[in-house]
Amino acid sequence: MKKTITLLILLTILTISCNRAKEKTKEAINKGGETVGKTATEFFEGVSEGVDKTLQCDISLSQNLQNKGLKTGKFSIENDTTGAVNNLLTLYLIFDKDFNDTLTVKAFDKNELEIGRTRLEVESKAGDASYYDFVFDRRTYIEVKSKILIE
Repeated sequence: MKKTITLLILLTILTISCNRAKEKTKEAINKGGETVGKTATEFFEGVSEGVDKTLQCDISLSQNLQNKGLKTGKFSIENDTTGAVNNLLTLYLIFDKDFNDTLTVKAFDKNELEIGRTRLEVESKAGDASYYDFVFDRRTYIEVKSKILIE
């Protein structure tokens, strides 16, 4: 009888110990997984930001347009509605002064060769801002690290 009680006590202790070990292992795995997940997320966000900065085009305004109170904001390069690839520049323009002029936008590849140009009449009041679409010829492909000059 004494052996049976001792055996039962030992089995109970082993079961409790195994459950505790199992729970501690599970907690450690969850903590480790959480840390790995956070690190991976931060890594991929950093890579994404680095790629965005690397791929981004350089947009500049002529001094003449700057003197007329024009500034640029966010921009994107997309496909136009005809299916041409990367030939549509959508640009947020900010007007510090009344503005009425035709803008000429020139695109240059990473080797500074001109690859396309387009024009758009723009009229706006001081204090306004809006998005404008500049559609280039369908054969114009605004590529990685292109330079865009607005005159």
